[in-house]
Amino acid sequence: MTETTEAARPKGFRSAELGWPELHRIPHPPRRVPLVGDVLGAHVRSPLQDSMKFGHMLGPVFRRKAFRNEIVFVWGADLAAELADESRFAKHVGLGVANLRPVAGDGLFTAYNHEPNWQLAHDVLAPGFSREAMEGYHPMMLAVTERLTDRWDREQAAGHAVDVPGDMTKLTLETIARTGFGHDFASFERSRPHPFVNAMVGTLTYAQRLNVVPVPLAPLLLRGASRRNAADMAYLNRTVDAVVASRRAAGGEGDLLDRMLETAHPETGERLSPENIRRQVITFLIAGHETTSGALSFALHYLARHPEVAARARAEVDRVWGGTDRPGYDQVAKLRHVRRVLDESLRLWPTAPAFAREARQDTLLGGVHPMREGAWALVLTAMLHRDPAVWGTDAEAFDPDRFDAKAVRARPPHTFKPFGTGARACIGRQFALHEATLVLGLLLRRYDLRPEPGYRLRVAERLTLMPEGLRLHLERRTPGVPEREVPLARAAD
Repeated sequence: MTETTEAARPKGFRSAELGWPELHRIPHPPRRVPLVGDVLGAHVRSPLQDSMKFGHMLGPVFRRKAFRNEIVFVWGADLAAELADESRFAKHVGLGVANLRPVAGDGLFTAYNHEPNWQLAHDVLAPGFSREAMEGYHPMMLAVTERLTDRWDREQAAGHAVDVPGDMTKLTLETIARTGFGHDFASFERSRPHPFVNAMVGTLTYAQRLNVVPVPLAPLLLRGASRRNAADMAYLNRTVDAVVASRRAAGGEGDLLDRMLETAHPETGERLSPENIRRQVITFLIAGHETTSGALSFALHYLARHPEVAARARAEVDRVWGGTDRPGYDQVAKLRHVRRVLDESLRLWPTAPAFAREARQDTLLGGVHPMREGAWALVLTAMLHRDPAVWGTDAEAFDPDRFDAKAVRARPPHTFKPFGTGARACIGRQFALHEATLVLGLLLRRYDLRPEPGYRLRVAERLTLMPEGLRLHLERRTPGVPEREVPLARAAD
C-alpha cells in the first residue's frame, strides 16, 4: 500500500490509467477513435446526458475517453454504496469542481480534503443551519416568495406564461442573499437577470467547457471564453467585496456573514481570513441558489405535467395550512406529500448530477476492479437514481410515492444522493429542502399550473442542471378550500 499523503498527491485532472491498473476490464463506448477517444456522437453541451446514454448501454461501471483524458463512471447502486464508505473513499475535487477553484478557492465546495479552511469553515458555519437558525430564516423566505407571487399575479392577470427557471433563480438568489448576507439584489425589480447571475452562469459554463476541451488546445479554442470568464470572476469578487464591506460598516445581523466575520473556532480560536470569507460567500451565493432553483423548476414541471399529483399535493396544503396567510416554520415539515414530490423530482434530475470519490488507499472496487490510492471515479447520481435494481423497471416514471416512509425504509442506504455523500455533503441541505417545500406549498395553493402546449422537457447543463425553456400558464385559485385527493398514477414525463 502506498503512503502518499493527501497534500502530496498531484492536483488537477488525473486520467484513469494512472489509478486503475486493470482498466481494460471496464467497458467503453464502441467506435473509439485513436488519439481523440470516444468523441463520435458526443455533444459538447450535454456531457452528462451523453454519459447517461452510455451508462444504459455499457452497464454500472464504464469509462469514456476524450483525447488523452479517461474517466471511470459508476452508477450501479452496490458500487456507489462502496464509494460512499468514508473509511475507504473521500471526496475527489476534480473535473468542473476543480475548474471553479480560481473563483471559489478553498471554499466549502471546492476545497481539497487536506486544506484546513474546509474544516474550519464547516465548524464555524454549521450552527448557521441549526433548527434555531432555520426558524429565523423562515420569515425572510416567506417575504421573498411574496415578491415572486406578486410578479406571478401580474403575469397571470396579463395572460402571460411565466419563465419558471428565470423566476426560480431570482427567488433562490434573493433568499440566500437576504438570509445569509443581509443583501438585496432587487432581482424582481429587474426585467433581466441580475449581472451576478450572468457572471455566475458564465463561470459555471466555462468550467463545464474546460472538461471537454483538450488542455493543450484550451488557450486557442477558449481564448474569448477565457477573457469573459476572467471578467465574470472579477465581477463576482467585486460584488462580494462590496457586500462584506457594507456589513463591516453597518454592523451585525446574526446571519452567516456575521459568523464568517466574527466567530472563532470553538476549540482552536482560529478565524476565517478575509480572502477565505470572500470565497465562502461566493460559494454560498452560487451553490445556495443555483441547485435549489433547478430543483424547484423540475418539480413545477412535473406538477404541471401530472395534475393528479398536483391535486393531491394541493389538498395536503389546504388541509395542513388551512387559510393562514403565512404558514409557520413547523407547518412546512408537515407537507409530507409535497416533500415527496420534491424528492422524486430530485431523483429524476438531481441538479448536482454527479459527485467524484477517490480511494484513501489501495483497494478493490466491487471485489473486481483494483484502484490505487488517489484513483477516482465519477458517480452519476442521475443514473444511480434510475438503477432498476433499486427503483424498479419503471424507474423513468415520475411517482412521488417512491418516497413514502415504508418505501424509503425498504431501500438500501446510499441509493438517493442529490446532496452528495459523506463528510463533504452539502452543508445547506436542510435550508434548501425547507425553502423548496415552503415555496412549492405556497405556489400550489395559489395557482393551478398548466404546461405550454407541445413543450417537452429539455435539460440544460452548466455543471448543474436546469429545465430549458420551461414556461407555465397560471390560473388563480382560492386557498384553503379542500380538494378531493386524487389517486396517484405513475406516468413517464
